Amino acid sequence: MKIPVTLDGKKTVLEAFPYEKLINVLRRNGRLSAKCGCGEGVCGACTVCLNGKAVPSCLVPAALARDADIVTLDAFTKTEDYGDIAKGFNKAGIRLCGYCNAGKIFAARAVLNTAVKPARKMIAEQVSHLSPCCTNTDMLVDGILYAFDFKVQRMGAQKNAK
Repeated sequence: MKIPVTLDGKKTVLEAFPYEKLINVLRRNGRLSAKCGCGEGVCGACTVCLNGKAVPSCLVPAALARDADIVTLDAFTKTEDYGDIAKGFNKAGIRLCGYCNAGKIFAARAVLNTAVKPARKMIAEQVSHLSPCCTNTDMLVDGILYAFDFKVQRMGAQKNAK
């Protein structure tokens, strides 16, 4: 079946069987940042943003992506928000191994999109479903909080430059 979507900012039509998993369709279309992991939506390796929400693409039937806006890590790494997250993770001592990056990064993106800096406990709850292999929850929460601070600094600098 043909599935119209906006993929990484470009309108396109994906070819897929209705119940085929979105991760398989994305990988077939060159979006290799969505990695095959646990297949149960826990590890974070296949995470993408679907209509602005981080979701495990291994659990999404391709047909449900019709007319959706899909952002993969392939495109997100080119954004300023990603730069803030990378700096925050680096400051927290998080070394991304490449396997489950998408889950951690898109969890951080969700926090960066909030208007007010969230509490540690809220962030810990937000990432509790992930089982990241190369870091622990405390470091991940620290990295996300640092990323939020970097974004606030960047936005303030951009505002002052105008």
